[in-house]
Amino acid sequence: MLKQTLRIAILSFVTLLSNAVLAQPTIANIDEEVKLLSTKVKNLDPKIVKLGLEAYYKAKTQGLVSKDVLTIVDYSKSAEENRLFVFDLNSHRVLFQELVAHGVNSGKDLPTSFSNHPRSLKSSLGVFVTGQPYVGQHGYSLRLNGLEKGFNDMAAARKIVMHAAYYVSHSFARMNGGVGHSWGCFALNPKTTQPIIDTIKNGTLLFAYAPNREWLKHSRFLS
Repeated sequence: MLKQTLRIAILSFVTLLSNAVLAQPTIANIDEEVKLLSTKVKNLDPKIVKLGLEAYYKAKTQGLVSKDVLTIVDYSKSAEENRLFVFDLNSHRVLFQELVAHGVNSGKDLPTSFSNHPRSLKSSLGVFVTGQPYVGQHGYSLRLNGLEKGFNDMAAARKIVMHAAYYVSHSFARMNGGVGHSWGCFALNPKTTQPIIDTIKNGTLLFAYAPNREWLKHSRFLS
């Protein structure tokens, strides 16, 4: 009886382990997904798409995300370019390509300095998971939780959220010599804020990228 019970337990463990391995995407699968997504968006480096997908799958295997939606913010681009991209990973569609502002102390047009510290007024890099929307001083907004210690895990304490801002639009940039800056939040065009928030709210991954050597080396979501 004991041998039979032990055999059943071992078989159950092997089955669970096999399912976990099968759930892990292979490098070839990720590369194929990168190709599919990159054909839909021309102004986002496929290498950044791959990093975002790697982070997404690692977070998913840890049960940190609940929806197959990935948001990539590419801070290697100018603030006047569309650099927020929302992907539906089930249909391999690009749902949004929009402007997003960075923190006032991160740099003028191209952010080069990032921080996790309160009152730094800088943007943070790394992997975030979206929380619940709420209505605050900037109207309809979205809470974010930073998942990377030392890089963005103070996001909630810093009140780093996604919200609308009048200074984020191509027309504002033309009239004022550039897009405005936030205090570290992901500030969006008011016209697109609500549909974006409603798409990515409640448990999706937001991947904020910049070619920052320290973060790329130490992120627990990147290989």
